[in-house]
Amino acid sequence: MIAPTSNRPVRQPFAAHRTRAVLGACLLAALASALAACSRDPSASASDPAPLPAAAAPDLTRTYHFESGPVRPLALSADRKRLFVANTAAGTLDILTVDDDGLRAEASVPVGVDPVALAVRNAGEVWVVNHLSDSVSVVDVASTPPRVRQTLLVGDEPRDIVFAGPQRQRAFITTAHRGQQRSSPDLAGVPGAGDPQLTTPGVGRADVWVFDAERLGDTLGGRPLAIVVLPGDTPRALAASADASTVYAAVHHSGNRTTAISSHLPCEGFDNDTPCTVNGQTVPGSALGPGANGAGVPAPAVGVIVKADAQGAWRDGRGRDWSSLVRFQLPDDDVFALDAQTLETTARFAQVGTTLFNMAVNPRSGAVYVSNTEARNELRFEGPGRFAGTTLQGHLAEARITVLSDSKVVPRHLNPHLDYDRRPALAALRGRSLATPLDMVVSADGSTLYVAAFGSGKVGVLPTASLADGHLDPAALSAAYLNVSGGGPSGLALDEPRGRLYVSTRFDNGVSVIDLGSRRERQHLRLTNPEAAVIADGRRFLYDATHSSSNGEASCASCHVFGHTDQLAWDLGNPDAGVTSLPSSIKFNLAAMGSRVNGTGNVGELHPLKGPMLTQTLRGLAFHGPMHWRGDRAVGVFGTDPSVGPPFDAFVSFMNFIGAFEELLGRADPLPAADMRAFSDFSLAIATPPNPIRALDNSLTAAQARGRRFFMGCDGLDTRSGAPVDCGPDQRPRGAGHFSDQAPLPLSLPVAGLGFSCEGCHTLSPADGFFGTNGQSAFETLSQTFKIPGLRALYDRVGMFGVASQPKTLDGDHRHQGPQVRGFGYSHDGSVDTVFRFLQLRIFDSAQGGLVGFAQGDAQRRDVEDYLFAFDADLAPIVGQQITLDEHNAATVAPRIDLLRARARTPFASRLTGGQATECDLVVTGVIDGRAVRFVMAADGRYRRDDGAQELSDDDLRARARIPGQALTFTCLPPRRAPAGLAVSPQATAHPAVQ
Repeated sequence: MIAPTSNRPVRQPFAAHRTRAVLGACLLAALASALAACSRDPSASASDPAPLPAAAAPDLTRTYHFESGPVRPLALSADRKRLFVANTAAGTLDILTVDDDGLRAEASVPVGVDPVALAVRNAGEVWVVNHLSDSVSVVDVASTPPRVRQTLLVGDEPRDIVFAGPQRQRAFITTAHRGQQRSSPDLAGVPGAGDPQLTTPGVGRADVWVFDAERLGDTLGGRPLAIVVLPGDTPRALAASADASTVYAAVHHSGNRTTAISSHLPCEGFDNDTPCTVNGQTVPGSALGPGANGAGVPAPAVGVIVKADAQGAWRDGRGRDWSSLVRFQLPDDDVFALDAQTLETTARFAQVGTTLFNMAVNPRSGAVYVSNTEARNELRFEGPGRFAGTTLQGHLAEARITVLSDSKVVPRHLNPHLDYDRRPALAALRGRSLATPLDMVVSADGSTLYVAAFGSGKVGVLPTASLADGHLDPAALSAAYLNVSGGGPSGLALDEPRGRLYVSTRFDNGVSVIDLGSRRERQHLRLTNPEAAVIADGRRFLYDATHSSSNGEASCASCHVFGHTDQLAWDLGNPDAGVTSLPSSIKFNLAAMGSRVNGTGNVGELHPLKGPMLTQTLRGLAFHGPMHWRGDRAVGVFGTDPSVGPPFDAFVSFMNFIGAFEELLGRADPLPAADMRAFSDFSLAIATPPNPIRALDNSLTAAQARGRRFFMGCDGLDTRSGAPVDCGPDQRPRGAGHFSDQAPLPLSLPVAGLGFSCEGCHTLSPADGFFGTNGQSAFETLSQTFKIPGLRALYDRVGMFGVASQPKTLDGDHRHQGPQVRGFGYSHDGSVDTVFRFLQLRIFDSAQGGLVGFAQGDAQRRDVEDYLFAFDADLAPIVGQQITLDEHNAATVAPRIDLLRARARTPFASRLTGGQATECDLVVTGVIDGRAVRFVMAADGRYRRDDGAQELSDDDLRARARIPGQALTFTCLPPRRAPAGLAVSPQATAHPAVQ
């Protein structure tokens, strides 16, 4: 949110008091990235679709999901007699028998929540990466029935796995540089383990956990040999060289060497190249124009996106050098080569792409292929591009394969046939495009690369020679592309002796068998899918570029990667559009009197030129009403949300994004209203994952607890009485509380009690679904009106350190911080590097004798920062966690099982789960007496088998698990989500699709 004006003066009604005004607390809104889809001004719709008839919204307590992105979901056994599938929807490892007739269902093994990758270790063992469970399931596939033998606990949101090193004995697993397990005392002495150092500059945010597969250790969840920390922002893909001596690790959100200059810093006006001085710093000029829309309405003050050139200078779209104001470097190292034995980095490859998906190694040449997209966020605007002469319409990010060979980095655009200046694109070109390239495999002779085009419903077949020399001709090559039914091809497995390619399809949760000779799909199996119909039916509208755009490359997932974000800021204003109104309530809108807020001075009007803004996540949209940083989708072609206060209508706001398909993605005609309804239902069901910073028992550290008390207004002196604050059992002040702000009124008539704590703007009410916002907007010395966004997942934006001095912030450390891993941090445009820096805004400074603000200075700011990283969320931290009990580890895992049982009986208020639920639903899966079983723990603590045939006490069940060959896995599933996150049936899970 924080969008104060630049150094130009802003007239204010009582300027003497504006640095400590009523809405100081509201500025915490700038910390979050909460709401929005593809950006567009609602007034610019090419046509108004007919309103949809009234329909009941889906019951989110039964349908919410996490939209975890598939990474490596398919693998063949060495003898090619079995195909293994990571069934993300069902939470299972599905085993299919392969023979000359095709595929047949063999067995299904429950693993963790949202498995996204797997790797075959040997004939008897498959390892499965569980994204939401922060775990790896070691599955014995040689036993009958197959079963989980051990569960390894790893860092947050693991994504990929490969085996490498001597005899391929080492397992390499990518995770984010956070999570409760990496700080476990059990890992004391493990290189790389420990505190993730969220507040330390220059720390890598990409972890690779390395296990010795023969010696997993006897600690809880296994003991890795090391955690290799790489200087990147969250890793995803792995690949191993043909001789297994080198492992390649790719950063997922690698960025593209762009960052944002705060709107505080540019000189007065627009398109002015005359330098000025701001806070003692030389600024090269003003913000980029135009300074008004096509109708001549003045624009608000905005920031500037700059990009590092080949020499490291930070330049904007006019070529001006802003380097003096950027206090860090972005090496943009994207792929790292690791020695599989020593774990040392032997090579780095920079500027491979912006968002990296998967990797494959050519078995003959050793070249590494990286599927990726390259964002173009240094350019600006949506819409037709008439007034400003430029637009990103249909050309947000290019789909690529980047070839790494020796020390060379050679990107290859997969769609060079597209003429982006022709809008809409010729219909014939769309069928030649490949969008969102994911998994890849290379033929044994190294001549052909197969790439799963997730957003195109096909598999690209590319000669590696053409990738090497750059002679890619989609007009000729596309005739050999492989069409796949089911939609969303995500994983590939090549069976060359049979002339087949196996393809997993995420949209319908199936597997296709492609005959490579005829290039035809010979069989399609649909796997067990417990997802609600609204999820399965609506998924395609996020990814399917053939449906979203005229050129077949652009989709909402171009920026909202797997329903989340690309970690970039974009300037997607529309100079051809008009000013729109903001119908939702605006806190203390009188604070805008006399200012130039929104460019017009009207707090309730939103200008179509809005400047850089971070891509916001689609997670957790359901209960927060108006969407976008400015809440501008409360009005649009599907109507206006009539609410004057919370709760607001999130459904109508999302529906009003329909125009983005034409204005931003470049669709030739309006999206059908029924399709937009399906997309809305799907998107509003995407949930925010559990917080990986908060303790698994949902407790707070002493520092976090102190920060929470300040946040709620319970720490310090009561603003009215001056006595210590009295807070009730609900942890809210009984009196005025300790305000973070207090505002005198005009004519110097001070009235105490008009300010409020942080929570006064950033509402925390889990029962209402409010986690830092309730949908209202605010204005306080800002250049625009912003919606107060939520505060969940602030940990996800750590990694930028170093900013220039700004007028609105207390003096601090503004030294150059050296190499960092990301170019965007906090605030609406990502120009604030850290949470701590944000809390140093002058409006939060201590005042009124310590009755308001940070009376205890920076130490108190650190406490609040700690709490904000551990901020409450819709789901408890225990959700997804699991452990396996066997005949050897009873004493080691008993405390963890006790914790899972306790949390499964602990009440947890969350609107997402239907009000009063418990923190999780505890299930136990495995094999007893030669039969696959599944138990659910009841409220009385006993376990009931899902078929009703058996009921066991906790002691009895644990005793069964200690019998050799009967290991049982305890998993805390997301509460009240039905069907449950793990498949009920351990039997066959595939059936032929109707063709």
